[in-house]
Amino acid sequence: MENGKIIADIERALSEVLQRPVSGMPKETRLFEDLHLDSTSILELLMALEDSVGIEVDPENLEMSDFTSLETLAEYVTGNLNDNT
Repeated sequence: MENGKIIADIERALSEVLQRPVSGMPKETRLFEDLHLDSTSILELLMALEDSVGIEVDPENLEMSDFTSLETLAEYVTGNLNDNT
């Protein structure tokens, strides 16, 4: 899947979780510091991504470094897509 599509899917999921429009963010946007996500909203984001992108998230394999920025989350999603194909 194309990186731009993954970013767009993440932005749609973030819009759902944050209950406000989110789009056009730079890939360096930090999820915790810039968007003020917390552990609960990260779980909601992952569930939304499971539904929209079709990835399966294993909580045992999650690392905090996967949620540093929009870019690291996109890499995580891409990695899980590759594992599921």
